[in-house]
Amino acid sequence: MKIFKSKSELKDFLFTIKKKKKSIGFVPTMGALHQGHLSLVKRSIKKNDLTVVSIFVNPTQFDNKEDLEKYPQTLENDIKLLESVNCDVLFAPSVEEIYASSITSESFDFDGLEHQMEGKFRDGHFDGVGTIVKTLFEIVEPTNAYFGKKDFQQLQIIKKLVEKYHIPVKVKGRPIFREEDGLAMSSRNVRLTKEHRGAAPFIYKVLKKARKKFGTKSAIEVTQWVEKQFKKHPLLELEYFTIADEATLTTIEEKKSDQKYRAFIAVFAGEIRLIDNMSLKKK
Repeated sequence: MKIFKSKSELKDFLFTIKKKKKSIGFVPTMGALHQGHLSLVKRSIKKNDLTVVSIFVNPTQFDNKEDLEKYPQTLENDIKLLESVNCDVLFAPSVEEIYASSITSESFDFDGLEHQMEGKFRDGHFDGVGTIVKTLFEIVEPTNAYFGKKDFQQLQIIKKLVEKYHIPVKVKGRPIFREEDGLAMSSRNVRLTKEHRGAAPFIYKVLKKARKKFGTKSAIEVTQWVEKQFKKHPLLELEYFTIADEATLTTIEEKKSDQKYRAFIAVFAGEIRLIDNMSLKKK
């Protein structure tokens, strides 16, 4: 696996690949890799001639300075994991390499997608996401880029970014990877206390029951039921639960048969904030 820390060196290398008309798959990450990330890398390897993974903890998408400082950074282990699946290229730049002397975000209009859910609770988050993804797309110029559906709102926003800025890349959303007990895989899971780690699969259980209830109950009734479940839980604190239209991400009031809906949730397990979502299609 080739490792690059410089934008110009990576671009020079990829230029030779593109001259040969080879396809480039791209998996942008913030490191602390787990099997969910590796599933994206394996998919990219299968579908493209060359796969690039980036590891960059992006400061502009953190609204909480402490969360940024405590975000797990495990580069040595990440390199071993990427080598184990035969990844071709790792791009691991410094903050200075990406932002030079000004660590600031661009401002984006994502047609309202950025004002829903995470956007209501994390000020400036999606400007930071848009800034780094647009920058990385400009550096790598991938054919295909792969993102997990655990961050479904982010996935929709990146698709909107590509559409609005006419970026020639196909954005591919891939299924959520879960632990055996149902907890959605996340780099933040390693920061959970033993007690909170034991409690966290409750989130998935509630989502599954909510999906079942959505077959016969209204969105408001399901939401109220979910809120009640968390009020009774001694270790988990619900920040939000919403049932939204997959395309617009707006919270729905009544169901329509021709639309796709998804349940979104954010929960605090102690100091650690966990998010998850689930399609509400009947299984």
